[in-house]
Amino acid sequence: MTTRKIIEIDEAKCNGCGKCVTGCAEGALAIINGKARVVKEQFCDGFGDCVGECPTGALKIVEREAPEFNENAVRTHLAQTRGTTGIQQFEKAQAVHASHPSVPAPTVPVAPRFSGCPGSAQRMRAATGSPETNRPTPTQGLPPTVNRSELTQWPVQLHLVSPQAPFFKNRELVLLSTCAPIASADVHWRFIRGRSVIVACPKLDRRDGYVEKLAEILSELTVPKVIVVRMEVPCCGGLTAILQEAVELSGRTDLQVEEVVVGLDGAIQTVR
Repeated sequence: MTTRKIIEIDEAKCNGCGKCVTGCAEGALAIINGKARVVKEQFCDGFGDCVGECPTGALKIVEREAPEFNENAVRTHLAQTRGTTGIQQFEKAQAVHASHPSVPAPTVPVAPRFSGCPGSAQRMRAATGSPETNRPTPTQGLPPTVNRSELTQWPVQLHLVSPQAPFFKNRELVLLSTCAPIASADVHWRFIRGRSVIVACPKLDRRDGYVEKLAEILSELTVPKVIVVRMEVPCCGGLTAILQEAVELSGRTDLQVEEVVVGLDGAIQTVR
């Protein structure tokens, strides 16, 4: 036994939806008698991908004594329950976890221990540039900006767009997380320019009907490609999951799909 981070489930809040089960690439969770439960503690790596998938807030990461995470045991478990696909998903998740370790807590002052969704953990980075350039910009009396908006449609939120909207025809589509255009100054020219746009948040939006609506949009055969642009935080991976389900539901086999992961510093970390 060792003291480490591990998942904790509040059964009173759990509604048994199963989203955490699919969100856990290690297969550490299962729905038993209508509630999410830990299959074996040694299967949980404590990273918390499942936390952001829970719509009721029943899951959180705590630090306590628990058996050490056992990668070999996880592989055996996944081979028996999810097959080759499950092992591939596990390896992909572990690669992400290894490249994005938890941010260490500051030593002075001592901050309260964070035990919620990893994507919601507070953090700051040092501003770049001179003190002069880091001052807030006035909101009035400014000249026209050099960098124009590349947005050519409205609305953009997935709840509001019509699947039959003309701006979806003969264009690539970008499925954009709510936070990405704030984190990266390059989003407009790099991803929005020349494409139709849908904005969604997999954690905070009411996601009912999202997969079905997106599938209807993707069934437009003149849409050649869809790019999901999401943040590096675990909960944002739900946006990719929504897209994958929608592509399958649409029946399209010719559709090109690309995933772009944006770091908290705005840098493009992964394109796949």
